[in-house]
Amino acid sequence: MRPKLEDVAKRANVSKTTVSRVLNNRGYLSQETITRVYQAMKELNYQPNVVARQLYQKKTQLIGLLFPTIANPFFGELSAELEKRLYNEGFKVLIGNSMNDPKKEADYLNQLLSKQVDGLIVGTHNQGIKEYNYEHLPVVAIDRNMNHDIPVIESDNYAGGVLATTYLIEQGAKKIIHTNGPITLDSPAKRRRLAYEDTMRQHGLTPITVTLDFNIPYHEKKQILTQIFYDHPDLEAIFASNDIDAALIMQIALELGKKIPADLLLVGYDGTKVIQNILPNLTTIVQPIEAIAQTAVTVLKARLNDRPTKSEYVLPVSLKKGTT
Repeated sequence: MRPKLEDVAKRANVSKTTVSRVLNNRGYLSQETITRVYQAMKELNYQPNVVARQLYQKKTQLIGLLFPTIANPFFGELSAELEKRLYNEGFKVLIGNSMNDPKKEADYLNQLLSKQVDGLIVGTHNQGIKEYNYEHLPVVAIDRNMNHDIPVIESDNYAGGVLATTYLIEQGAKKIIHTNGPITLDSPAKRRRLAYEDTMRQHGLTPITVTLDFNIPYHEKKQILTQIFYDHPDLEAIFASNDIDAALIMQIALELGKKIPADLLLVGYDGTKVIQNILPNLTTIVQPIEAIAQTAVTVLKARLNDRPTKSEYVLPVSLKKGTT
């Protein structure tokens, strides 16, 4: 027969109320009492009713992570770092792949609003979702502008754009193209494009940005990137806004008989461990994924405890040169 709360109280020689206070960490209790209660629970193999405790505390100890897809190495590694840190803080994690579906994202937000999760960390591309307009939501955004009230954690996108473009220019490239996401997307990541364009003009060069929609299928993206080589036969370098696009550009260049870096200079962006391992010859801007995750968890905890937070947290990036 499954042991009950009163069985623990009897074994520990305390009241049921005292056992409840120990489980919910309420009020002053001597270390001796706490030790007796936990020892009794161990001896009886008593498992607390987690759901009842959550209802009492009005907390689920669940945090939702919502990203476009964890199949992307950046979001995959970021999710892993977030889960590790949240677990160490006593939270469990629900991971949602929005797949650029605003309805799916709104469903996760409604879970938050109905108290099924305590908070959310989001890095999705969807815009115009009305649920984000509530004030003081326990939500933290990664590299996305949700509303004026939700804090954003990001790498220094502008500095990264300057680093990438300056590196290519210093290598002797003049005809440099940048690939980026939709211009209409309200994201700090657009500063990569602004930095590229500013740096090109500062050196008397003409910026050329090719935009790619996040929702297009692989074959269509490949066609667009391939066309760049035909439209610009004098192309010397490409600054890709992410390592996945950079990897595809490397494949296309190889198919066209071009070698990197001999025939084409290339810089990506993200610098995840998996990309550095499988593409060691790719020069890339490295985002501090561990620092981003730790900052996001710290800021979310502040939101959960009604402490003030800044609107933006910008973390430094670095350039990792590929092997030749």
